[in-house]
Amino acid sequence: MPNFSFVPLEGTIQNIRPFGDECCSSLVTLQTSEGTVTVVVSSDTYVISEVRLRRGMTVAAFYDAQVPVPLIYPPQYRAVILGRKQPNETITVDYFDETLTNNDNTLKLNVSPATDIVGSNGQPFHCSLADRLLIVYYTNATKSIPAQIVPRKIIVMC
Repeated sequence: MPNFSFVPLEGTIQNIRPFGDECCSSLVTLQTSEGTVTVVVSSDTYVISEVRLRRGMTVAAFYDAQVPVPLIYPPQYRAVILGRKQPNETITVDYFDETLTNNDNTLKLNVSPATDIVGSNGQPFHCSLADRLLIVYYTNATKSIPAQIVPRKIIVMC
């Protein structure tokens, strides 16, 4: 598995503006539980379901913790993945092994027949989920280690 570490930023969009002279990039200001952060949404950012971002929308943005960030205030991160977040819903991005346990052994997937499994192009995905980068939507988790979840939706990054 590639060595990525995706860090989530969850918050409400306060502002969206162009990013300098980069015509295909925007600066999105989020109000998170820890304060204000700025997220760069570029043409390389995978925006889940190609949703149009709007002020007041609650989102989860994920950045690669191994990529350097500028030391400015408010903090600024380049989003790798960004998606709309529903109330009481959690979105996680990670690699999962053959037992569908994530890299740091904190989350185990229990896929049900009702779980919507699609590829990054939105089409049904019929192969193994093991050793793939997954975007997982869920609401409840057990208090075990690893926490077990029944995902509502899984997006396989192909």
